[in-house]
Amino acid sequence: MRVFVAGLLGGVVFFFWGAVSHMVLQLGDQGFHYGAPHQATLSALKQDAPEAGVYMLPTVGKDKMQDEAAIKALAAESAGQGYAFVVWQPGGNPGLTSMGPTLARQLAADLLSALLVAWVLALGAFAFGKRVLTSAALGLFAWLVMAVPYWNWYMFTLDYTLCLLAKYVLGWALAGTAMAWWLGRGNR
Repeated sequence: MRVFVAGLLGGVVFFFWGAVSHMVLQLGDQGFHYGAPHQATLSALKQDAPEAGVYMLPTVGKDKMQDEAAIKALAAESAGQGYAFVVWQPGGNPGLTSMGPTLARQLAADLLSALLVAWVLALGAFAFGKRVLTSAALGLFAWLVMAVPYWNWYMFTLDYTLCLLAKYVLGWALAGTAMAWWLGRGNR
């Protein structure tokens, strides 16, 4: 029960840290551009990408990923023409009008993540400080396995990637502080 309550505390702290880091500190906005003309782009995507998915433009088809000649031809054809990594939802973004379901899914993900971290923190007889550091290290781990590959392979901007480092490490240090406090209460 101690781990469960610690996980709930940590999940709530991380969820609220996400709100502060996004809405107040704007860590999630670095590298994003808002208000750019979009009608022509969306019209082209509707025509060329009929199903939801993640698209890299330009690219060769999946069947030609090992075809060196096709890759060289695409590189020559698209030199200096730009690159895009697009998350495409042909039905639109329901989050523009109702954020409730999205926030609920985020809270659920944060709670589940924190339950896992609380379990790890409870495995050892760590002191308060080591539990906080372990939680922050798990935030660093999350950044290394998720954000860094997106920067490396898909060219996410460096400022966005570094802001995610701050968001994950600081967020899990804060959540870890709440969880370490709760887990350490029984040791007094």
